Amino acid sequence: MFLRTFGWSFAITAVGLIAAGLLWGAQGFGIVLILSILEISLSFDNAVVNATVLKRMNPYWQKIFLTVGVLIAVFGMRLVFPLLVVGLTAKLNPATVIDLALHSDKTHNGLTYGQYLEAANPAIAAFGGVFLLMIFLDFVFEEKEHNWLGWLERPLEKVGKLDALSVVVALIALVLASRFFAAEHAETVLLAGVLGMITYLVVGGLSSIFESGLEEEAEREEEAEKSGKSVVQVAGKAAFFLFLYLEVLDASFSFDGVVGAFAISSDIFQITLGLGIGAMYIRSLTVFLVRKGTLDDYVYLEHGAHYAIGALAVILLVGIKYHIPEIVTGLIGVAFIGLALASSMVRNRREAVTDEKELVGSGQ
Repeated sequence: MFLRTFGWSFAITAVGLIAAGLLWGAQGFGIVLILSILEISLSFDNAVVNATVLKRMNPYWQKIFLTVGVLIAVFGMRLVFPLLVVGLTAKLNPATVIDLALHSDKTHNGLTYGQYLEAANPAIAAFGGVFLLMIFLDFVFEEKEHNWLGWLERPLEKVGKLDALSVVVALIALVLASRFFAAEHAETVLLAGVLGMITYLVVGGLSSIFESGLEEEAEREEEAEKSGKSVVQVAGKAAFFLFLYLEVLDASFSFDGVVGAFAISSDIFQITLGLGIGAMYIRSLTVFLVRKGTLDDYVYLEHGAHYAIGALAVILLVGIKYHIPEIVTGLIGVAFIGLALASSMVRNRREAVTDEKELVGSGQ
């Protein structure tokens, strides 16, 4: 299973690193390798959250996630999206943006492509920060089968019964961020943050609608056949919107990596190749977690990933004004995942001991 799941990632890594060495020499090889590691460290928690969504999709859509989804992630989010953001925020025509991207030392109105992307950071951070914050808030406010930090999660679950609480909290966080971290870009930050929230609500809402429709169709299969709709069609719609949700989620995780990558290289192709290799591993890891049933075996992993998402959301919003090193972001995510994994292992051992005692007791 391991080789079958990660085989394409290993192959693309080998081809990508060889290409980097041939095109840019030893220095380019090292840069692409560092960027790949950067992407993996920043997005490890993304794989865990993706797995919680992907396990609700059938094998066909899991393959789509690993094929079409990878193309969108690599070329769409790591190459085209930054070009689009620079063009919209700087009000530059596409030809100028592409020319700046292809010639990293070239300037337009005194700024390089990397500097234009850095200038667009307030809008990028607000959009991604609010989107990720909504994911975190919806998780901590909902009732869960297992609680990791019970002293915190149980009270939040009670408060979370209030309608639209996550939206209210996210809006308050957005207003505070625009007030304290974006005095010069308050309007841009507010607009981008609201768009991030709308994106989350629309994509998440549509996927929920079609999932509900799938459950109803399963109960009324005969009626569905008479009306010409099959369960497969409804499942396809639900899976499609879940797929869109995963792509937006991946985009939100990639924002800090794309912007931060320009501190390592100014070559857009080196950045796309390095981050693309890392993105491939994250997607393979997502599928591996689903097929291995890791989330069912280690029940607190999902909690750790969502706390890492909450931390990343805060880092993005604070990063509107203050630069936070990417290594800090990556270490926070890994720390939450590691602690959650350790807690899950302790829980599993404790339950195994309890079950063993019950068996011994029943044998007596």
